[in-house]
Amino acid sequence: MSQAMKSTSLSVKENITFEEAIALTQEIMTEMEKGQISAAEIESLIGDLVKSKNGARGFFVAYLTDSRPLADNPSPSIFRALESSPETVTELLVKNLAMCSAMVVHHQRNQDQETASQSETVRSRTTRLIKSVDIPSLKDEIEELYQSTTTGQGNYKQFLERWGYDDEQLKVIQQAIEPRSEEHT
Repeated sequence: MSQAMKSTSLSVKENITFEEAIALTQEIMTEMEKGQISAAEIESLIGDLVKSKNGARGFFVAYLTDSRPLADNPSPSIFRALESSPETVTELLVKNLAMCSAMVVHHQRNQDQETASQSETVRSRTTRLIKSVDIPSLKDEIEELYQSTTTGQGNYKQFLERWGYDDEQLKVIQQAIEPRSEEHT
């Protein structure tokens, strides 16, 4: 029995900052990589993180950009944790999909293939999460983003304008969405 997994000492503090959420996510991923944290603890910690906007933003930044392959094959405990805060998670997943897709174009224009490749990895990981989490409102929000990229109107109009995405970037965002739209029609 001495080989039993010890309980993690990690916890999510109230009013966590964006920076603290990034650091905590990195600690969680290190414990995951070493097999020192249970699925229940992963679900609980990440569920607590994504309850707040700062926590969720920090989680996604650290999780989606991490160089380790953990985010390439998320566990069911990650999905359940994300599903526990559908409103915050939906908004951030949709915006992440748009931003990382547009950044691929930006980095390619600057002949920075390494950073473009990192943005492609984030897009792939974001797409996997979008396809895997069971959040009913997510499909509608993805459709809203698609409508805003094609018509210049809708719920994501201001978001797209704020980032100044051009026609080529909007097209790449549409292409990232289109396979998702066709799957569920």
